Amino acid sequence: MCRLFGFRSVIKSQVHSSLLQADNALGTQSERHPDGWGVAYYVDGCPQVMRSPQHALADHLFHRLSGVAASETVLAHVRKATQGEKTMLNCHPFQHGRWTFAHNGDIPRFSELREQLLECIEPDLRRFILGDTDSETIFFLLLSELRQHGPLRAEFSISQLVGAVRKTARRVRKLCDEAGKQRCLLTLVVTDGSSLVAMQGGKELFFSTYKRNCPERQTCASLNQQCEAPTTTGYVNHFIVSSEPLQGDNVWEELAEGDVVAVDGGMRLSRETLERVRLSCVTDTLALPAQ
Repeated sequence: MCRLFGFRSVIKSQVHSSLLQADNALGTQSERHPDGWGVAYYVDGCPQVMRSPQHALADHLFHRLSGVAASETVLAHVRKATQGEKTMLNCHPFQHGRWTFAHNGDIPRFSELREQLLECIEPDLRRFILGDTDSETIFFLLLSELRQHGPLRAEFSISQLVGAVRKTARRVRKLCDEAGKQRCLLTLVVTDGSSLVAMQGGKELFFSTYKRNCPERQTCASLNQQCEAPTTTGYVNHFIVSSEPLQGDNVWEELAEGDVVAVDGGMRLSRETLERVRLSCVTDTLALPAQ
């Protein structure tokens, strides 16, 4: 499987520590996930994406990019291939317009389901699928779901984004169940550079919104109570998701399978558990008028 890292902040920040310096930084994790890497960071709202099928730690471009990339939004990935060849086209993050996406998981025997999944994707989006991974197919299926709320250049609410992520996962799992396949693993992160949504879909995922003690507390003009304690307002100054807790000052919380965590463009934090969704569906059903 793969490893994910997503980052949103109110200030432009470098992610050199998360990608290279920490003992379990993403680059170090590539020792066990050697089949490619990718980093997307946003400049003036536009994604800049670098990908390579090389082993991250052995690739001078990964080292160089990790040292210079600074942004309010970063999405990074190291790959251990389960579907698709070891090529640049199959490396994450995948991009379409301002959207970038990374996946940790697997659709068992994807080749047998690929055509059915492609039929669920809008034709004008389907033609942009260049690789042969399940992950890229999931991405364009998600974009097709978002299209139900408006053009992809529109500003979507967090509820619309989360709803599209959940609906995508349900559609993929339904096809797998009907075909008698093994359980799909659909842990993923998607962002447009403003909002960022992450779902724990069967592979571990952690998130952090504050530090025990911010090392920049003496110099950062944006420091507030939410930087060093759980938010009391619903808003956060930074938001990180990662396949495993990274060493350092950040306080990490593990997501359960089916949980979704997100921030919108104003850095308002949202967390939705699968159990809450199920209870809401039951409540809605009970509230329906008798026929």
